Amino acid sequence: MSLSDAELAVTAAEAGAAVVRSLYGKPLPRYDKTSVDFATQADLEAEQAILDVIREHRPDDAFLGEETGLSGASDRTWMVDPLCGTLNFAAQTPLIAVNVALRVAGRDVAAAAADPISGEVFWTDGVRAQVDDQPLTPSPDSKLVDFNLDPPYGDLLSVIAAPGFAERFSPRVMSTSLACFWVAAGRRAAYLSDGDKRDSVHFAAALAVCRTAGCVVTDLKGGPFETGEGLLVAADRETHEALLGMILLGR
Repeated sequence: MSLSDAELAVTAAEAGAAVVRSLYGKPLPRYDKTSVDFATQADLEAEQAILDVIREHRPDDAFLGEETGLSGASDRTWMVDPLCGTLNFAAQTPLIAVNVALRVAGRDVAAAAADPISGEVFWTDGVRAQVDDQPLTPSPDSKLVDFNLDPPYGDLLSVIAAPGFAERFSPRVMSTSLACFWVAAGRRAAYLSDGDKRDSVHFAAALAVCRTAGCVVTDLKGGPFETGEGLLVAADRETHEALLGMILLGR
């Protein structure tokens, strides 16, 4: 069976999501990465399931997985986060995603993310951006802004405390890239994260979908995400400019 790159991204993400869903709520071995971060058996098995699908259909492509690292050499690289929100998963908090993106010569050309709990799949072929068979339409109307907070908790906490934020927005913390897809779907007005997120398997699929859907994507200074640090994804230009002004005011 011949699959397009976008169809393959969806198939691979769904394969990983099936593994995660089957293991959700079960006691699993943990493998420490740092004192506050770890992988579970679900991360490892989901990544293997995704790799098996990719290898079946694109055996010559490279594969960059969060758990297994880089394998193969090609200008076509599949970037995979098999379980975004591992700490949520381990705590039986159903805010998780399985992310798969294809990067060709530095550009993400196809991507998919499956929500193992809801069953939704967000995807793009570089032209369309959809959730299942429905087009994604960003909107600031929810007024909800999601934050990914990493130490030392500088710029982003100052945004929450900035004059005008509380009158216009309401903060949320989901701790998964699923929130990025929700910006594209109109369920969040914006998403902010500090730290260096460039070339990250955690965000490749989300940014591909968000950009195709028409979201505004920059670093935390308003510059190109690829050359800066931090991430600001907004449903529209007005929301982006408002939040950017609050970031710069706090510096």
